[in-house]
Amino acid sequence: MSRIVSVVAVAAVAGFGQPAGGVVLDNARVRAYRTAANALAGVEHGGAVVVRIAGDDETGRAVWRDDAAGAPGAGSELVVIVQPRAASAPAPAAPQSGSRPGEGVFTGMSFKPLFENARVSVIRARMDVGAREGVHTHGSDTIVVHLSGGDIEDTAGGKTVVNRWKPGDVEFEARGSSHSARNIGHPVEVVLVALKP
Repeated sequence: MSRIVSVVAVAAVAGFGQPAGGVVLDNARVRAYRTAANALAGVEHGGAVVVRIAGDDETGRAVWRDDAAGAPGAGSELVVIVQPRAASAPAPAAPQSGSRPGEGVFTGMSFKPLFENARVSVIRARMDVGAREGVHTHGSDTIVVHLSGGDIEDTAGGKTVVNRWKPGDVEFEARGSSHSARNIGHPVEVVLVALKP
């Protein structure tokens, strides 16, 4: 639960103070959108993980949709749509030693597998107050979808920064990248979407 690579600000969703309605992450491996479940204009057709951020007691629910743009939800709850790029996008070379989400040295963290298919592995994770991720190397490109928000101290390349996440924020942790992290605020809940090569 670490470094942010790209977050793009667009229009705000009432009550959340979060950007919504557009692309929040876009690279050769994945595109992610933050929007309302019933407002999918601009979302590309194709398979995607849809993560419910807020709106009812199903916060954190993640499902695979074969066509994320084809079936809008019934409500205006905030969702993040994580759409892996077509297999033609090259995956980076495999790191010599890398771990899948939940396989590293972690203290005060819990992981619950949600589902897996040929394109992604999806896990819900929680970092308790003071929880730590030891130094680890990502074995896959991983998209972190923040459910609760929170303050995470992240150390990579000899530099330490504090990221202050909000519900609906999205970050990209590249395959082969290494870091450690520590929760310095309240408990943090996320959904991890690990892309398969």
